Parts: sequence; structure tokens; C-alpha cells
Amino acid sequence: MRMTMQPTGWTWDSRPDNWHLPAKGPAPVRINPRPRILAAVLAATALAAGLAACSRADSATAPAANQGAASEVRVGYFPNVTHAPALIGVKNGYFTQELGTTKLSTQTFNAGPDEVNALLGNSLDVAFIGSGPAINAFTKSKGTIQLVAGAVSGGAQLVVKPGITSPDQLKGKTIATPQLGNTQDVSLKKYLSQQKLTGQVNITNLDNAKTLAAFTKGDVDGGWLPEPWASRLVDAGAKVLVDEKTLWPNGQFPSTVVIVRSEFLQQHPDTVREILAGEQKAIDWAIANPADAKTAVNAELKQLTNSSLSQGVLDRAFSNIALGLDPIAAEYPQLAQDSVTAGVVKDVANLKGFADFGPLNEVLKAAGKPAVEAPGLTK
Repeated sequence: MRMTMQPTGWTWDSRPDNWHLPAKGPAPVRINPRPRILAAVLAATALAAGLAACSRADSATAPAANQGAASEVRVGYFPNVTHAPALIGVKNGYFTQELGTTKLSTQTFNAGPDEVNALLGNSLDVAFIGSGPAINAFTKSKGTIQLVAGAVSGGAQLVVKPGITSPDQLKGKTIATPQLGNTQDVSLKKYLSQQKLTGQVNITNLDNAKTLAAFTKGDVDGGWLPEPWASRLVDAGAKVLVDEKTLWPNGQFPSTVVIVRSEFLQQHPDTVREILAGEQKAIDWAIANPADAKTAVNAELKQLTNSSLSQGVLDRAFSNIALGLDPIAAEYPQLAQDSVTAGVVKDVANLKGFADFGPLNEVLKAAGKPAVEAPGLTK
């Protein structure tokens, strides 16, 4: 649900002019306006100076002021298995339990760039999102977006028609990604660059559901996709050419993370901590109850998309992901370089100030878990 904030404004009422009619006497008398004009000018100047001073004071202090719990928090995520902590947090009520009187409003997206636009447009406060768009949001906003936690590692694959068995056979083929500049789009373009196939493969950007339909019709030859869409294409006859986990140290890369508008984090740190506490509850419950977690995610996907997953697709999708609050911070310099290699941006992002793990480490400490460190990412 998208919430629109009502702007506030000033009203101004005009004063009467300087003509007055005496109580008695045959003719009107004009009062010399100069003293009044001069007084008005001086008053207006003083008022403007006062307002300017107040404005400067407000702008200097308001963004950093802790205003306590927010009256509402607007959270975005995708109807994907790779966003299972968000889906379970909503479905099982863990977010609302932690938020107390703060209202939770949610909105779903197909891919990261659209969600970034919602954040930068001030219609979203917190976003579960891919790591690539998270970095781009930070650089595009000139530092007004912060990484606050991880959510999911893994869960992305390049799946193709069975006849494609080597990278070289991708030449001339059409491969889909969810959106231009999203996490999987960057991964595909980086991979093609490494295989010296840049410009030799047709890349199309489609909503995930449209990619499945296009693959079934034979209009695309495959896709670099997040779960459950990689598994859905496999269910439709595709084969795995590249599991992205094989391209990263220890098979771990941050496929879904949590970012927040900096102003919201500064004004409502407790609310951000409550969202992360709800996420932690969702992750702990899912790990302890894997079968129930799959059922909860499938029910939420049905609610959001009017379509549920077969048990085989659900099982395969969950087998490809790992849930956790750790954002795997050590991989972000490489992720920033990948966006350049993929041609999404021209320069490697300066990530200093990108992360603020204060609320996250409070949640981890309360759960008896080790703190997260982010060398080079924090202020």
C-alpha cells in the first residue's frame, strides 16, 4: 500500500490600507504612509531574518534528532523466495509484534531499481532489496540511503534451454533478467564480460512472470533469475548453466539486504531496530521450522500474486538460499566493482558511510549473537 503524505503550508492574511475616514468632518483625511511603510519594511525584514534563522537551525538539527518511534513505517520487498524473511515477518506478524503502536505499511516490487525510486521519492522507508541496487541507491542519493542488515544469501542462477551446455553457446541467444541494473542483470553482464561475450548475447529485461511465459513460448532462451523463478524455469524444462554461488568465496553472496532512508534511521532508530528484530524472529522461526516456513512463504506468495508454487519448486528454491542477518559486508567492494564491469555505472562507488549496523548489532546482542563489522563501509 503506497501512502501519500499531505504537505503543509502557510496562510497569509492582508492588512487594510492606510485610508481612514474621521468620525466627524466633511472630507476624508489621508494619513502619511511613509512611517507605516518604513515600519512594515523593518518588521518584514526582522520576520524574514527570524524565519531564516529558524530554518537554518531546523535543517541543521532535525535530520539527526531522535524523534522516538515512528507513527508509521513503510516497508518494501519482492514476492520472491529470496525475500523469505520479509514474507514470513509479514505473514506471521513478527514485524507488527515488535513495532507495537507503529503502523506497518507494505508494498511489493518486481526488482530493485523500482524500489530504489520509491525510497528516493520518499514513499518508502525500509527496503528488502538486492545488493547491487542497494549500492546504486547509496551513490545515486549521495549517501542518503544506509545498509542496515542482510536477509538472504544465494538463490540466483542462469538457467537455459537444455541444448545450451557451455558459455560459448550463449552467442546470439536471448537471456532475460528482471530489470535493467538489478542484481541479476549486473551478475549476467559481469559473467558475459568475463567470458568475453559482451555484445554477443541479447539481454532483455522482463518481469519474472513474463520471463517464465516467454521461456515456455520459446521467445527467450533462458534467464539469470532469483528464486523461485530459476526453479520455475527448471520446472518448465530449463537446465542450470551457472549457479551464482559457485562464483563467490565460500558460496556466499548477499542476494537480499535491508536498506533504510538515512533520515528515517536518524529520526527513528528504535523503529528500524524493531523491524530488524522482527526479521530476526522470522529467520529464527524459519530455520527451526523449515516445512512450516515454506508453507508460510507459499501462502504469502499466493496472497500477493494469486499464484502458488508446486511443492517441488518450493523445495528446490529453498534449498538454494540461506537466511541470515549477516550482510556479508566483505563482498561489497567486489559488488561495487561488478557494476562497473557490467557497464551499469562508470566509476567504482566509494562505499564509506554506506553501512550503519548500530540497530542490527543491538538486535544481535539481545539474541546473544556476535556483532557485525564492516571495515570501510561505515563512517
